Amino acid sequence: MTGPEVGRPDIAVLLVDDQDLFREGVKVILDAQEGMKVVGMAGDGIEAVRLVDELEPDVVLMDVRMPEMDGVEATRQIFSADRVARRPRPVRVVVLTTFNLDDQAATAIRYGASGFLLKDTTPTRLRDAIRTVHTGNAVLAPSDLAALLETQFRPATPAPAAYLALTEKEREVFHAVSRGMSNTEIAGAVYASESTVKTHVGSILRKLGLRDRVQIVVFAHEHGPLG
Repeated sequence: MTGPEVGRPDIAVLLVDDQDLFREGVKVILDAQEGMKVVGMAGDGIEAVRLVDELEPDVVLMDVRMPEMDGVEATRQIFSADRVARRPRPVRVVVLTTFNLDDQAATAIRYGASGFLLKDTTPTRLRDAIRTVHTGNAVLAPSDLAALLETQFRPATPAPAAYLALTEKEREVFHAVSRGMSNTEIAGAVYASESTVKTHVGSILRKLGLRDRVQIVVFAHEHGPLG
């Protein structure tokens, strides 16, 4: 990608919720943030999938429970292989839910969402979460993510061949990322520069066919313990 498109905000947001009042309130909050703008709104999952294709937002705030098509199925479709392949830039999804340890939120994260927020979160946390997922990170700690994934207990499956093909250093970085360490922290732990760590993370994502660091945590949970 060359540079930001003329007239496009740094972070283009799509709001998806079946309550008009909630959408309008969040829009006012986000449009007041520097470099952030709501570029579209949808009231159900069907419209959400269409608008992601049409508007190419950077971040989608996705309600879980909606008529016609819920946020879980919409997230699955947004991250389908064919859509991801033809997308000019990554899209991140943050699930909105009304209570903690929501098993539907866990499913959405398995499909590709970057975490979840409670709908009664503060404007500051909402803003920070959008900026966090835009950089490829999760909006909840790996320990919390693991607890959420445990709500849908699944026996761990053996490590796939792609994981076994990682180098020793890449495995070190993989485990550090799965514990929620930043590139700076990983660099100190594995005695490498941050740029080298960034290269390792990119290689891990590519070899394992994962989209971002959040998916590394999910992968580690589903195939753990990994050596």
